Amino acid sequence: MTSQVKAGNFYAMKKTIAGATIAFRWSYILLPLVIFLLSLAIIFFFYPRLPGEIAYHFEAGLPDRWLRRTAIVLWMLLPQLFFTLLAGAVTWGVTRLAALFKQRETPVIKPERIILIMGNMVALPQTILAFAMLDIFIYNSYRIRLLPLWLFALIVMGLGGIILGAFFISAVRRAWGISKE
Repeated sequence: MTSQVKAGNFYAMKKTIAGATIAFRWSYILLPLVIFLLSLAIIFFFYPRLPGEIAYHFEAGLPDRWLRRTAIVLWMLLPQLFFTLLAGAVTWGVTRLAALFKQRETPVIKPERIILIMGNMVALPQTILAFAMLDIFIYNSYRIRLLPLWLFALIVMGLGGIILGAFFISAVRRAWGISKE
């Protein structure tokens, strides 16, 4: 089924699925975008305060590996950009693929919720990378260490698991309720 939507002076064709359009929304990648922008803000704040050589690896709380600050910034920013673009590409691709498969009935779980979870799940490794960058920058600027990275990673993964578990339990309850009807 197609419908015409007036946009300015031209008409755009939108494919609809079960009466509803599944289109790319910025909310699908909101967390990766926010973490990427936050990482940029951290870089802009700390870059002038950083020495030329930055400690990035610590053994028993003491630095044992060093890199130039531009290399550290690139090594921390490029994965952030990659994860943000990956989230955008996956969610955009899924919304485009959704137009190919027409729903016969109302789904138990709304496809928009699944796409929202998929796109924002990338924020988990991004959060860990942003924390590692912040820890490195704070140590090199002020000689203060934050939480150990492994502990922060466990906290983030635990919270992510709780959120995904809640989504899964909600989906199972809905499916269970519909199957009883």
